[in-house]
Amino acid sequence: MAGNSFGQLFRITTFGESHGGGVGCVIDGCPPGIKITEAEIQKELDRRKPGQSKITTPRKEQDEISILSGIYEGKTTGTPILLMAHNKDIRPEDYDNLKQIYRPGHADFTYQQKYGIRDWRGSGRASARETLARVAAGAIAKKYLSEKLGIEILSYVSQVGDIKTEVDRQSVTLEQIESNIVRCPDQAKAKEMIALIEKVKDEKDSVGGIITGVIRNCPVGLGEPVFDKLSADLGKAMMSINAVKGFDIGSGFSGVSMRGSQHNDVFEVQNGKVATKTNNAGGTLGGISNGQEIYFRVAIKPVSTIGKKQKTIDAAKKSVELEATGRHDPCVLPRAIPIVDAMSALVVMDHHLRHKSQNS
Repeated sequence: MAGNSFGQLFRITTFGESHGGGVGCVIDGCPPGIKITEAEIQKELDRRKPGQSKITTPRKEQDEISILSGIYEGKTTGTPILLMAHNKDIRPEDYDNLKQIYRPGHADFTYQQKYGIRDWRGSGRASARETLARVAAGAIAKKYLSEKLGIEILSYVSQVGDIKTEVDRQSVTLEQIESNIVRCPDQAKAKEMIALIEKVKDEKDSVGGIITGVIRNCPVGLGEPVFDKLSADLGKAMMSINAVKGFDIGSGFSGVSMRGSQHNDVFEVQNGKVATKTNNAGGTLGGISNGQEIYFRVAIKPVSTIGKKQKTIDAAKKSVELEATGRHDPCVLPRAIPIVDAMSALVVMDHHLRHKSQNS
């Protein structure tokens, strides 16, 4: 297994490179009868595509998705689904000077050492352009989960650099998230974040931050102990996204400063259903969903490609100075939102099908 597939029953395999012919995926195990159109998938891809605002890369890709199999008369057939988007705005010449140089923070060195060859055109397979395929597959999973189970999946930018929002996670709406280009539901903080990103861009630098993910109305019982805990698979899903350097769920790292008497979520009955007064566990107990809201945070590093001069080495192990050119995001967080949503949907969809197969 080469690491290009994700999921067990709802399984995706992605393919393609940043400046190759295109990017896409094969979805296997999708239930039949789901109504889905290219336009619905495109709506999610439009949230991820480059060139959508002044704080994203200026590369112009429409990311137009094509359904090549597995969907007939507007419904999934239960057979493998092939989704693909052709690359249009390809400029491999922008990377000619990087053929023999290992860029700081990139996968250039490790890919060369692992495979003995690398696609230097915009990072090739290591490029975040691969995530287009995940978002396309996630659009189908999101629709199924919403229509069949009433599950709502959201994520939003909660921190850029040192600027944080303390917005109430439980009341955040998609409309609030999409109301500004940084995708932060706190309008005042969003303006500060945008100003910071523009400043960093002018300085030929980059900045990172945190995305908060939320999964609402998830039924009780999803998750497979011991190694396939729902929380563990969410962690793997998020850590597989380019530039992600950290993940925590529920109280996360802040929980270490609490006592057990403070951290334990006390059970109670609400409207005839078992619930908890607090939700420090983040919606899972023993790695299995408990019916409460699932929430987590994803830490994303500053984008590695920057215009500032940096010292590095080339393939001959000689010291060189690099001043990167090309089209890059000064902050990747706004475009990462639909990727986090998609990976959440893929995890929950897979665990829902696994739960059904065992408990039908």
